[in-house]
Amino acid sequence: MQLQLDWSSYANAGQGDAYADIPASGGDFARAVAVCIDDRQCQRKPKGVMCPSFRVTDDPAQSPGGRVAVLKAALNGELGAVAFAGPELAAALDLCLGCKGCKRECANQVDMAAIKIETLAQRNAMLGVPLRDRLFAGLPRWLGRSRPRRSWLRGLIRWRNRSRLLARLGERWLGIAARRRLPEPVAAPYSPPAAGEHPPSERDVILFVDTFARQFEPEIAEAAHAVLTAAGYRVRVLAPAADDAEPERALCCGRTYLSLGQVAAARREARRMQAALAPALAAGTPIVGLEPSCILSLRDDHLKLGLGEAAQALARQVYLFEEFIAREHDRKRLTLPLRPLSGAKAMVHGHCHQKAVGAMKALRKTLRLIPEFEFEFVEASCCGMAGHFGLEAEHAEIAMAMAEQDLLPALRAAPAEAPVLANGFSCRQQIGDGCERSAVHVAVLLREALGLAAPTSRR
Repeated sequence: MQLQLDWSSYANAGQGDAYADIPASGGDFARAVAVCIDDRQCQRKPKGVMCPSFRVTDDPAQSPGGRVAVLKAALNGELGAVAFAGPELAAALDLCLGCKGCKRECANQVDMAAIKIETLAQRNAMLGVPLRDRLFAGLPRWLGRSRPRRSWLRGLIRWRNRSRLLARLGERWLGIAARRRLPEPVAAPYSPPAAGEHPPSERDVILFVDTFARQFEPEIAEAAHAVLTAAGYRVRVLAPAADDAEPERALCCGRTYLSLGQVAAARREARRMQAALAPALAAGTPIVGLEPSCILSLRDDHLKLGLGEAAQALARQVYLFEEFIAREHDRKRLTLPLRPLSGAKAMVHGHCHQKAVGAMKALRKTLRLIPEFEFEFVEASCCGMAGHFGLEAEHAEIAMAMAEQDLLPALRAAPAEAPVLANGFSCRQQIGDGCERSAVHVAVLLREALGLAAPTSRR
């Protein structure tokens, strides 16, 4: 078995434990699977994230523990020589959203999200990558190509969203749910303001604008740039290195590739980012990003791509926007002239990956900087969208059922004028589709509290 990810951090897991139940094959990957102690905590429904699919199905097989049992059988040879291409593993991991709730809430921190990436990568190596997966994963590349190609793709998505026939054909041929609206790229993607030439400064910050902010919601990147500038930082937007093979294509963290088991493609994108960030990493310049799934991939999943010390350095130096604001405020390096915001108490939905790494505390601290601002964190598991998951025909119904457990009822019960805050792109999409409320990113909220003008519409 040729592993696609680097599992060496588990090399000593279970060592000396006669009851570790480490599978016969799979090396360090098998040890990562075997950290599960089968205490069935993942088959309970306390407050938290873990496990969205078990919560909505009540099926023990659709829990981290149930999945581990099938993985152990596969690695022990009980499911045949090509188990990773077989139906048993596919069924076991079919409803795993990669939310990382188990990594935080499981007693032994089973990283089922990473385990699913490896499992999908093994399946892809045997069977090839399905067309739908290639389309979803390759979205950053398609949108980042030449302007005519981007315009053609944008037009096709808009046409599909307005045509029942096209939506039905898309479901029949590609398995993309006809009932779900696809996110539409804006007419003009984010373009950073011109940056002058200045010597390095301790007030420098690198802003990484991900594909979702760049291509779908550029107002978020503009808001973040404006807030950081107002706080006294010299903001430089991350761009490809001078010797990049595709200098015209924006940088991507590779999250879309990783989530669908396309590890080699994700590794290529990660190397592009490392090359672009080399000067910032050497200088110790903070790197700030906006999308939780992207930024937290740089701190977690990228460490399994075998990219050496540069990946470790990046993990230590990259921050979510709200993490950076909270950190700098705690260090008394930041003062923002924020003003009270009118309206009812805001409802806040946390991205699963934010919850998994404990980043919600930073969001709470940042929101408390706004004078007289009242907010409530919604106690909910995953919203169910999880990137591509909620757009897949076979998953659209259960994805919405996940949102209906706690999140959507809480938002419907809130006053119509109450702001809704959600930092995840997929979360905002699910909220908009599920209860027709518009959710905003914290950067947009802070810009409003600063009284700064919003950008003109690009739709």
